[in-house]
Amino acid sequence: MATSDRLTTALGQNKAWAAKIAKEHPDLFPKLATRQQPEILWIGCSDSRCPETTLLGLKPGDVFVHRNIANVLHPADLSSSAVIEYSVRHLGVKHVVVCGHTKCGGVAAAMGNKQLGILDPWLLPLRQLREDNLEALQSLPADKAATRLTELNVIAGVKTLKQQSVVLEAMQKGLKVHGLVYDVGSGVLQELDTSESDEVVKKRFASFKTVA
Repeated sequence: MATSDRLTTALGQNKAWAAKIAKEHPDLFPKLATRQQPEILWIGCSDSRCPETTLLGLKPGDVFVHRNIANVLHPADLSSSAVIEYSVRHLGVKHVVVCGHTKCGGVAAAMGNKQLGILDPWLLPLRQLREDNLEALQSLPADKAATRLTELNVIAGVKTLKQQSVVLEAMQKGLKVHGLVYDVGSGVLQELDTSESDEVVKKRFASFKTVA
């Protein structure tokens, strides 16, 4: 077997993994076969170094997931909107997480001005954040500037979430929205301060209800 054939190796390990989990948690797979009840919606980056269930120490069925390049939340993106709608309204998750990470290739690309084909329109919100915060970012060393743009992207993602009607409605019933950054060099998650006052969120919700 070629040492580079990682998929063949992984498929060969599946039965051993399933047997181990079934032994440790005998009710897990039968329960998952009937329904899922995740408490967390995780919106993260597609990066292979950021497997949300693994780094949270959780099990299959614990986390509903949407991942894309650089964890960008476009308000008009039907894919992320469908995931948010389904998890919040139909699965009743209790927490929604937007998670960025250090050493993100998407963030690094957004820091420059190279033409990247299909990635250009996708990374436009990140590049706009860079332009809006250019002076502050240019005052930092390159690695710290990239990390700061990662943080700004997470904060912007949380704000976008809190402008969606389904999220606003669920927040009135206890849904919590979080912004995190994962350090790929240490494996540690850091929660950002993305809070808004209850009054701000209530006013936004009231405005939505009036328009609706």
